[in-house]
Amino acid sequence: MFRLKMFRLKVIACCIFVNACAAGTAEPSRLLVLMSDFGESERFVASMKGVAVGVDTRIQIHDLTHQIEPFNIWQASYVLAGAIDYWPEGTVFVCVVDPGVGTKRKSVVLRTRSGHYVVTPDNGTLTLIAEKQGIDGLREIDEKVNRRPGSEASHTFHGRDVYAFTGARLAAGVIDFEGVGPPLDSTVLKFQYHRAQAVSDSMVIGNVTHVEKPFGNIVTYIPQSLVDEMGVSPRDQRKLVVEIAHAGLSVFAKNLPYVQSFGFVEMGEPLLYLDSEQILGLAINNGGFAG
Repeated sequence: MFRLKMFRLKVIACCIFVNACAAGTAEPSRLLVLMSDFGESERFVASMKGVAVGVDTRIQIHDLTHQIEPFNIWQASYVLAGAIDYWPEGTVFVCVVDPGVGTKRKSVVLRTRSGHYVVTPDNGTLTLIAEKQGIDGLREIDEKVNRRPGSEASHTFHGRDVYAFTGARLAAGVIDFEGVGPPLDSTVLKFQYHRAQAVSDSMVIGNVTHVEKPFGNIVTYIPQSLVDEMGVSPRDQRKLVVEIAHAGLSVFAKNLPYVQSFGFVEMGEPLLYLDSEQILGLAINNGGFAG
């Protein structure tokens, strides 16, 4: 958890992207961007790309990241929600962070209000997308139609056999949104998390979400608006007290300057800053805050 005070700022820590045809356009864009927790040392990502190219050789494949921490659905949702808006309308995002693979969790495609598509298991990955981009429609993948032929006996690699295949078909215009499968009500499985809040005129509290690689910056889920309400600005270069706690125990407490960017402090010094999504973060100039 992360707490921020005016003179005490307290911080407490505890896919595939596919660009499909935009609604109302006749020609699909055929952009495919992958996101997963698979890493890059095994065959998994290449297998997914092979399936997509097998659907349509004209698909352009891009990677968001395959370095999501294993099984970290929160991080997957955070990274995905932060990237969607920078892709053209009609992009299909396939996110594979799927610790429940092979179980009865639903496989779905969500269409956002911004006109993007997300292909993923309904396991909490869609939590922040539903809140930030909104849900325009939700369909369950019909695996009788949208599953790689001959893969019916495989139960541990739906990223390849179901999500990459369905995402590529949607991106290539082989199917439209209705062709994904039957409609669902616009309710997705959401994980519970403590939303950032002001607990007084001089203190904000919120969660640490993850460590941003490769730089080692600490990412919180405290928006700029809550810090603004405290009457402080990075232009003022004021020091605030930051406390990081885990399991109720303080693990870090220090006065840190709240500044516009890393170079506003000396080399090797820690700082508070607003990242490119206007979310509060902690960093060390030319170093890693997380060690």
